[in-house]
Amino acid sequence: MQKETSILGLFQKLFHNFNARAMKDATLAFKKHLDDGGKMLLAMGGAMSSAQMGITLAAMIRENKIHAISCTGANLEESVFRLVAHDSYKDYPDYRYFTKQDDEDILNRGERRVTDTSIPEEEAFRVVEPIILKHWKEAEKNGQRFFPHEYFYQILLSDELKGKYEGNPEHCWLLAAAEKNLPIVVPGWEDSTLGNIFAGYCKAGEIKPSVMKVGVEYMMYLYDKYTELSTTPTPPSEGGEESSRPNVGGVPEGQGGKNPGLGFFQIGGGISGDFPICVVPSIKYDLKKPVRPWGYFCQISDSTTSYGSYSGATPNEKITWDKLTKDTPMFVIESDATIVAPLIFEAILDRYTLSEK
Repeated sequence: MQKETSILGLFQKLFHNFNARAMKDATLAFKKHLDDGGKMLLAMGGAMSSAQMGITLAAMIRENKIHAISCTGANLEESVFRLVAHDSYKDYPDYRYFTKQDDEDILNRGERRVTDTSIPEEEAFRVVEPIILKHWKEAEKNGQRFFPHEYFYQILLSDELKGKYEGNPEHCWLLAAAEKNLPIVVPGWEDSTLGNIFAGYCKAGEIKPSVMKVGVEYMMYLYDKYTELSTTPTPPSEGGEESSRPNVGGVPEGQGGKNPGLGFFQIGGGISGDFPICVVPSIKYDLKKPVRPWGYFCQISDSTTSYGSYSGATPNEKITWDKLTKDTPMFVIESDATIVAPLIFEAILDRYTLSEK
């Protein structure tokens, strides 16, 4: 006799110790955070867009499970590259056995390798470049300035790329974010292919750097977005009333208990995680305004704490920087994000069931 189980049910059946338990516990706490009316920020480093994280992440965005994103410039642009050039990517599962000559041959074919896959320059970079350049120049002509992600939103919400899709638009997380006008911060955007291209146009005198909002302005933007997302109550459930009863700090309660605020789910390390988590102490100490602490924290990481790596620091170290509190639900999953994050997202989405004998 067969019975159905969810992916989350499989977690509870199979994963009991070590990183498996950390993944299960982090997932259950993530789900509870959302069920209690909280929201979630995703911090995404590494090459997750090239690894096709959008297959699950786009659905998380569309289903209102992710409410803000901090990512590297590479992840921002590579979501679009996957959309327009998916069929032109090449996979290299034997990359560990490559010689230097093998990689030079890849270069000469106009490919840029990221571990076991390669981004095709002509079909990706050179397709997007003239389109985004037009938007940069239009902004300068009109005396306007936008954030890096806003230029991508403009392109994705227009018809300029629609005839160029090789990938499935349902798997493009940035398109899903654009459709919802999701808040995004991209610290250090210049460290990306299109960031380098932009700098080159500026150096050549074709564009003024001032058309691009970056850095400090992103933190100023995040001050407002963090405050908004950490205090917005859960929308009313069917047939119910939205709770407006204030709790400590005047923050409305969410459905099923006190609204736990904004959570922090981090894939990898680096600036995409380091930048946004600082918003809480900065509001508190630099703006001298009351602020809710992060309501949840989870990091999927393979970084090692003993090397002095902030990316590998245990969450309780963040308590000393006033980023988390002793009461914050905290999880570290020391594993491969390309395996763990899609599993967690699918467990949260609950869109598949499995048959068991």
